[in-house]
Amino acid sequence: MTDTTAPTPGRPAVSTTIAEIRSIVRDARARGERVALVPTMGALHDGHLSLARTARGLADVVVVSIFVNPLQFGPNEDFDRYPRTLDADLEALGDLADHVFAPTVAEMYPNGPSQTRIVAGEVAGEFEGASRPGHFDGMLTVVNKLLGIVQPDAAMFGQKDAQQVFLVRQMVADLDIPVSIEAVPIVREADGLALSSRNRYLDPDAREAAVTLSRALHDTGAAAGAGVQAALAAGVARVRASAPVKLDYLAIVDPQTFRSVADGYRGAATVLIAARVGTTRLIDNASIIIG
Repeated sequence: MTDTTAPTPGRPAVSTTIAEIRSIVRDARARGERVALVPTMGALHDGHLSLARTARGLADVVVVSIFVNPLQFGPNEDFDRYPRTLDADLEALGDLADHVFAPTVAEMYPNGPSQTRIVAGEVAGEFEGASRPGHFDGMLTVVNKLLGIVQPDAAMFGQKDAQQVFLVRQMVADLDIPVSIEAVPIVREADGLALSSRNRYLDPDAREAAVTLSRALHDTGAAAGAGVQAALAAGVARVRASAPVKLDYLAIVDPQTFRSVADGYRGAATVLIAARVGTTRLIDNASIIIG
């Protein structure tokens, strides 16, 4: 009995076991081919597909992992509700991926939740980490496992999750993992809303209000010439003007440290926003220049 579904025209092959995907990568290495990994939790949208397109341009063999990782969901978060759409995901990927690695929770954690975990460090306690305690430890643990399983030359991550990208790069540097981490630019709707798997939870009114996040980022950047406090005030004012949007945080960080910048900071920065729109929590970010 095989644990791999062969590719069909317009759809990648699917492997469900660690042993099988390792065998596939081993064969690719024997042919002298480069391998790229695109880690996802499925429910793929055009943002994910842009990761796969970038991977296709960097490697001979593209592996997309689809795994809803329970370690990065808190007790009151949406693990059970998180969309699982493997058939649609395979159709969307088409020939952008050669192989999809879609393990079960039991395959990834055969003895239950991992006793050995990555500790993400101080930055992981800020911003998304403050709102979702333990999230980044769980995320880095599964990313570390996926990098160990596939051992890719390069791995793609979306810039929309800026704190995640920073922490993955930090882990790779700290643990001397031989992989290039590629941050792929945010893909947006025509009105500026960043693509997210959670956008499907937005009802029409919430969808209309959700564009406030990207507009707040724009206003923050537009005011950045006047300094940090003026920039933050402009972004907050935009959010406060939209009653359905409840701000979690708006922050400006140094991209080299991911720490909030001081009032007198000048130079390149990243502005982060998280807010709840109706019942759905969304995040976004943008690069700006202060001063």
